[in-house]
Amino acid sequence: MYKLYELTRDFLKVKEMMFDEDVNIETIENTLDCIDCLIEEKADNYAKIIQDINDTTVSIENEIARLKQRKEMLQKRSDKLKENLKNSMEATGKTKFSTTLYSFSIRKNGGLQPLKIDADVKDIPEQYLIPQPPKPNMDAIRKALKEDTLPFAHLEERGTSLSIR
Repeated sequence: MYKLYELTRDFLKVKEMMFDEDVNIETIENTLDCIDCLIEEKADNYAKIIQDINDTTVSIENEIARLKQRKEMLQKRSDKLKENLKNSMEATGKTKFSTTLYSFSIRKNGGLQPLKIDADVKDIPEQYLIPQPPKPNMDAIRKALKEDTLPFAHLEERGTSLSIR
């Protein structure tokens, strides 16, 4: 069975033969037709493999989403059980004890004390704000380049892609 790169190489060789006066044009046409058929058959096989890979990636994405949902659900249950236990311990005043398997205690959270901003950002003095670096507006630049040239930007050629339906 021919490999795609071999068929491409052969096709290019036959195209070069078009410039050779000693080669019969009918031979060239027949050879090109044969290579075209083989390339089309190879393309069909490539498309089957590509479709199978794409189907598999969709299945994997769906499974990831399902597992993520399950993880979130289990985490919420765990958090709810922990909160129920904490509330019960606080309500009964039993905030520290040990069993044969675990030790339980309620303590204050560490780290930075929580902060809540009560005002609008515009009402906060500048010394308490973090300046943001400027960011180019790509849509505005693209729109301007359609009408005029800009010294700091240009539109590049669009790439190509293979479409299989």
